[in-house]
Amino acid sequence: MKVLQRYHAIMAIGVVSAALAAASCETGSIYRGIPPRTSPERRPPPPPDYYPPPREEPPPPPQSRAPVEGPLREEDLSETPRPAPRPAPPQEDFSRTPPPAPSTPPTPPPLPDDSSLLAKITPSTPPQRAVSLRLTEEGRKLLESGDAPRALARLEKTIAIDSTNPYGYYFLAKAQHALGRNQESLRFLDVAEPLFGNNPFWLAELYALRGENYRALGSYERAESSYTQALRFNSGNKIAADGLSRVQAENGPALR
Repeated sequence: MKVLQRYHAIMAIGVVSAALAAASCETGSIYRGIPPRTSPERRPPPPPDYYPPPREEPPPPPQSRAPVEGPLREEDLSETPRPAPRPAPPQEDFSRTPPPAPSTPPTPPPLPDDSSLLAKITPSTPPQRAVSLRLTEEGRKLLESGDAPRALARLEKTIAIDSTNPYGYYFLAKAQHALGRNQESLRFLDVAEPLFGNNPFWLAELYALRGENYRALGSYERAESSYTQALRFNSGNKIAADGLSRVQAENGPALR
């Protein structure tokens, strides 16, 4: 009995061994449906002087140009366009109509005569001023008659009575000029000028007499300036107009 059991065991072992041997001879895995495992293929290493090919950059996009009419020229191919030429300004035709003359300021009209000294005496005039004005009028008449020494003595009393009488100083300067004392005449005019204030008629008389003194002294530039200033105050001052014409005619080159 034991011999039979041993025999069956040996037979079972032989069957299992035969099945395993048959399974090892088949290609593929013992598990159905799973492909056999294969080892990766080995590639030989690259040679030492092998380098990868350079990477090619994509070409730049083409620049768009405005369509050019007609055949292309060298100027059309420049990058910066040239500015268009400016039109020339219109030329004025002076052959038909002459150019307008430069405008000059209009000359002011002459001032009315204000030389009467007795007309300046009114009921409100202070007594000292009234007496001084009367003596000044007498001295002026003596000057007009050509008696400068007596006129000078009479006019000196006017400023002794009223030292603020501008007409007394003016006619004293005129008497000194008539006697050829031009420097003394200029001093009396310097005293009279601020006393006249803003009286354009008498300021014109004062600057005209100042120009006469400068012309007598040979100072022609100052004479011309004084005559011009007198005409600015009163364009009708005849002494200033005549004196300016004489100075410019006789001493024009020296003034320049």
